[in-house]
Amino acid sequence: MKSDQESPGARFARLQDECGKRFQARMTPGIPVISIGMATCGLAAGALETQKAFEAILEERGIKARIESVGCLGHCYAEPLVVIENPGFPPIAYHEVTPGKAKALVKAFLEEGDPVFEFVLGAMEENDLIPTVMDFPRFHLEKRVVLEACGRIDPSDLDAYVAAGGYAALAKTLAMPPGEVARTVLESGLRGRGGAGFPAGLKWQCAGSSDAGVKYVICNADEGDPGAYMDRTILESNPHQVLEGLAICAYAVGACEAIIYVRAEYPLAVTTISRAIAQAREHGILGDSVLGTDFHLDAQVFQGSGAFVCGEETALIQSLEGKRGMPLHRPPYPARSGLWGKPTVINNVKTLASVPPIMRNGADWYRTIGSRRSPGTAIFSVVGKVVHPGLVEIPTGTTLKTLVFDVCGGPPKQKAFKAVQIGGPSGGCLPGSFLETPVDFDSLTEAGAMMGSGGMVVMDEDSCMVNVARYFLDFTQKESCGKCTFCRIGTRHLLNILDRITRGEGREDDLEKLESLSADIKEGSLCGLGKTAPNPILTSLRYFRDEYEAHIHEKRCPALMCRAITAFYIDLERCARGCDACVGSCPVEAIFTTRGRKKAIDQDRCVKCGECMVACPAEYDAVRKVSPAEMAPIVERLEE
Repeated sequence: MKSDQESPGARFARLQDECGKRFQARMTPGIPVISIGMATCGLAAGALETQKAFEAILEERGIKARIESVGCLGHCYAEPLVVIENPGFPPIAYHEVTPGKAKALVKAFLEEGDPVFEFVLGAMEENDLIPTVMDFPRFHLEKRVVLEACGRIDPSDLDAYVAAGGYAALAKTLAMPPGEVARTVLESGLRGRGGAGFPAGLKWQCAGSSDAGVKYVICNADEGDPGAYMDRTILESNPHQVLEGLAICAYAVGACEAIIYVRAEYPLAVTTISRAIAQAREHGILGDSVLGTDFHLDAQVFQGSGAFVCGEETALIQSLEGKRGMPLHRPPYPARSGLWGKPTVINNVKTLASVPPIMRNGADWYRTIGSRRSPGTAIFSVVGKVVHPGLVEIPTGTTLKTLVFDVCGGPPKQKAFKAVQIGGPSGGCLPGSFLETPVDFDSLTEAGAMMGSGGMVVMDEDSCMVNVARYFLDFTQKESCGKCTFCRIGTRHLLNILDRITRGEGREDDLEKLESLSADIKEGSLCGLGKTAPNPILTSLRYFRDEYEAHIHEKRCPALMCRAITAFYIDLERCARGCDACVGSCPVEAIFTTRGRKKAIDQDRCVKCGECMVACPAEYDAVRKVSPAEMAPIVERLEE
């Protein structure tokens, strides 16, 4: 930095003062604040209609209140989620706020002072105090570092981010030598949150030590795991924290250009991060002189076409260069020779969003969080058979049991826990005996799974592990770029075997073939997609072999999930005369009325879609699933 230039700290202090004044000018003291989650999960649940309902009823009743559009708090099961800060009350979160509930809350709470406890997020006992946002159901078990501001600030408002301390870490960083910044990140123990777990600081040091005149930094937001939405939500809820981490990374390695690679299927994330870049340029946080220093940084968004393999960094680079996204042999590694042959650092969204808190609080602070070998926090999108699915940030070292049961409520309807698929489609399926396993890179790898980018699918007793393995392999097989013979053809053979097994056509030597072929694919594939694609098969074979054997030897699915070896029938003792709910739901008209005016299913016409089971009223619960062997005597009784 030139001697006559304003220091980055002084320049930032001035920016912070300006942003703070603008932010405060929009605040009207003494009036209620209504925060509505407007990330993709909220919008899909109807948050936009809820917002319009609040606006209409407030105008109708003549009530002054401020409506804030915020990101996702992580409670995706409760969307549309609304937090109301009414003077005299703590911030209260309300779940599934429909337009009707919005009108009721304004009239009861804002006009009459009744918090409407039946709408409050979480069950309340008679003597409970009014719960705040942090009270239920899981925030006290979380450690929100990356997600701290998500769901609390307007992601489109730079002033709100700066007023909350945003970009202070960048200002602090710009007063340090670049090598010291990389060393701080290395000493923090931050490992790449994209799945590999490679020390981020080591990658930065490698690129930083190069004397190349041009270098690049890339934010990898090409999130493609089924059921995973951590990166998307962070970009939608707090884009400036990601951008700040990216700028710190660029400064540490000496890069002058940053790229956010995000898939085009995330239109809201693309819009939000693009707006954040424009705001940062306007306020001197990006551009020719970052915060008045000699450091120059430009940033742009690149929209990927949704290829899962482009999550691998060399394939991502190929895509950026206009080529087909296919992995390359390494070395050379991108930190030495990446985009256009120049040193390139690629970090995941969660990795970069972890950097500002580290630089603000220090490496020692970060190491006090989580486990010794994997410091910090881990973010998971927990989906599947749990009561409270959503986005969770926990200290590493937290057990799977705490995450699945205490944080997310465990399987609903008192169903038994069966397994958790962790690490995305390339992860492993771990049974209940592994629930005490700490959630960190090394412990999960030792158990046969992997941290991955943070996708987690919970399964209960009704899940067929053979079908689960087939589902994930079908995904990875379709997403294979085709470059490697082992991956391209090997995964196809694995999928063919699993398809046969789930149809009840398994052979005696199929399990041996699955194991040997999986080993060959892991050994012979070039990139992580092929090397990890067999993981769901290998772990489910290791821990649920009996289910494979039942499919092959007994031609039955113990979980009654594989359609070809499962049959539906109607229990005549529970079927109600005159109820036609199941009849209208059947797409092939396989349900008929018996002589006793009850319903039965024509097994020859049934396509086993299960719609009749869904349509049957809960008070009757008459539709049943059985194996074909169990179906024969039932058919005989019906014919009688």
